[in-house]
Amino acid sequence: MIDIAPGLLLISDPFLKDPNFSRSVVLICDHQSEGSFGFVLNKPYESSLGKMLDNDAMLEYPLFYGGPVQVDTIHYLHKRPDLIDDSMEVMNNIFWGGNFELVTELLKEKQLSATDIKFFIGYSGWGEGQLKEELATKNWITRQASSSLVFHKNFNHIWKDALIDLGGEYSQMINYPLDPQYN
Repeated sequence: MIDIAPGLLLISDPFLKDPNFSRSVVLICDHQSEGSFGFVLNKPYESSLGKMLDNDAMLEYPLFYGGPVQVDTIHYLHKRPDLIDDSMEVMNNIFWGGNFELVTELLKEKQLSATDIKFFIGYSGWGEGQLKEELATKNWITRQASSSLVFHKNFNHIWKDALIDLGGEYSQMINYPLDPQYN
């Protein structure tokens, strides 16, 4: 039985057909009896944070598609609780949210870099028992998150690197085609 808790990484099965989660890696940030909440780490959004907020100081910060729920909201993960007030610890060296006005000031003053913070539009959510059911049907491969994967410099490598780190049969999955008929 997999313990669903903040800090758990969900790595999509190579053949998962859901376009929201194909070849994705999701960080679980909160889990309660009524459901789970997290962010897709490796799906870039078509616009930057600066363009979305009409703020030139934020143009260099990419925006990621956190998931299909509430895509009119912006969220962020960071590793600077010393600078960002009111954030919640997800796990060691990974924090969620905090004072957004302070974040915008820190970005303008160049006190935060793209290696310190990652922005998302929308989030991934599961209702009561839904994620447990998906795990039972093997839609997801799980492992503990690391700051280096969450804040990976190259989002295109997150899914592959998460599997390679698991070793064995998982490291072979990176070579599987999207459709098993082409195997």
